[in-house]
Amino acid sequence: MNVQHAQTTDPGSLRGKRIGIIGYGSQGRAHALNLRDSGCDVVVGLRTGGASYVKAIADGWSPVTPADAATCDVVMMLTPDEETPRIYREQIAPNLRPGAALGFAHGFAVHFNYVKAPPAVSVFMVAPKAPGRLVRSEYEGGRGVPCLIAVAQDPHGEALEIARNWAIGIGAGRAAIIETNFREETETDLFGEQAVLCGGLSALVTAGFETLVEAGYAPEMAYFECLHEMKLIVDLIYERGITGMRDGISNTAKYGDYTRGSRIVTEQTRQAMRQILSEITSGTFAKEWMAECEAGKPRFERFRSEGQRHQIEGVGVELRSYMPWMATPEPPRHESPSPALDASHAMPEVGAFMRD
Repeated sequence: MNVQHAQTTDPGSLRGKRIGIIGYGSQGRAHALNLRDSGCDVVVGLRTGGASYVKAIADGWSPVTPADAATCDVVMMLTPDEETPRIYREQIAPNLRPGAALGFAHGFAVHFNYVKAPPAVSVFMVAPKAPGRLVRSEYEGGRGVPCLIAVAQDPHGEALEIARNWAIGIGAGRAAIIETNFREETETDLFGEQAVLCGGLSALVTAGFETLVEAGYAPEMAYFECLHEMKLIVDLIYERGITGMRDGISNTAKYGDYTRGSRIVTEQTRQAMRQILSEITSGTFAKEWMAECEAGKPRFERFRSEGQRHQIEGVGVELRSYMPWMATPEPPRHESPSPALDASHAMPEVGAFMRD
């Protein structure tokens, strides 16, 4: 892969352009503030009166409507996947100028053809591989987080330069700017969310908890061993990789890992993963999700409600109340604080991370 670095946050040619950012969730706020601090002329496009609007005012912005922001030279859509097509169709498309550039932090809407920009408009992507709060704090600390960049449409031969300068402007050059394409970013991101990070992990933790409880063990013990201690292992993997994690656990745990892990992830599991990937690459999942949204998300809300009522949730609330170092308050039960929501609105982290 083409990996680039830049110790500066000078956004180059973006300095001479007016930049419109649509949305002010975690990613929107980070992009807007970082680019402003890097010397760019930025406006924020928001619906009047919402929580994001109030936050933007507090950060020193004078928000305009998304339609007004769409008249800028470079327009970045940092909105949830399921809302992006409607926002684009109703407010962005009628106001895009020929020669403008349209950006995204996730390839879903473009790759699956829910957003089709005019031929004279450049289409690019800048996707930080971290939640928006970390994009901002690393920038403020003189560092950065790695970013993926990609181009889907380049009528004027400048889309890649715009993407690279945007990534530099938000601080990514001080970490790594990695060139990819819309297909690869979108499909791998969705697969990671569904098979591993969110779907796979949630199902594994829940199944482990249920297995212990059904065998007569205390729910509190099942929670500690199958959910609470997950963070200890994930942190080791995050910092050191899988081999490094194994170097940090007991020999008993290592031997159990080596000899039992493959009995959980079997060939049948791998076949299910391949099927999930096929549903992503064929567009089946995208069609299913957008149809679900158009219907008012009935299955989505049912799944969420069922998950909230599971025994593991009540046990977790009680046990976390005994841990004063967990300073973050319990999220409202109607919200989903997963990292995957961190790129679109809160995104949608991807998540997965990475849409908040």
